[in-house]
Amino acid sequence: MLDIKKKLEDEITVLQYELRNELPKEILKARAHGDLSENAEYHAAKERQGFVNARLGQLQKRLGEISMIDLTKIPRGKVGLGSRVVVLDLTKDETLTYYLVTSEEADAPNGRVSTSSPIGKCMLGKEVGDTVKLVVPGGARELEILELITIHDLTKGE
Repeated sequence: MLDIKKKLEDEITVLQYELRNELPKEILKARAHGDLSENAEYHAAKERQGFVNARLGQLQKRLGEISMIDLTKIPRGKVGLGSRVVVLDLTKDETLTYYLVTSEEADAPNGRVSTSSPIGKCMLGKEVGDTVKLVVPGGARELEILELITIHDLTKGE
C-alpha cells in the first residue's frame, strides 16, 4: 500500500511542477509569437495544461481513496485486497495463483489481478473450499479456492 501511495505522490509532484513552472513558460513563449488563433505551440501547451489538470485531479482523488482504506476492515479468512489465492480451475484442471491488488498494481500476466476485475470480484469474500463461477468472453470457468493467505497473514510474516 505504501508503494502505491509513494508512486501516486511522486507523479503528483512531477505534474504539479510541470503545471506551475514549465507550462506557464511555454504558454508565455508561445504568446510572444503573436496571433494565437493559428499558433500551434500555444494550442499544444494549453491542451497539455488541460490534460495535466485532469490527471492531477484523478491522481489526487485516487490517493484520497487509497488513504481511506482501512486494513482492519478487510476480513480475516476470506478473500480480500492483499490476498494470495491458489485456485483449481475446474474447467481446465490447472492450479493457478492470484494476488488481489489495487488497479494500480494489476499485472494479469503475472497473476496480480485487481479487486475490481471480473476475477477479483468473483473471489471477494470467498473462503477456502468455495467454488466460484467466472464468466469470461470465452465462456464460464469454475474455480475452487484451495489455499488463501490474507493480507493479515502476510503482514505477520507468513
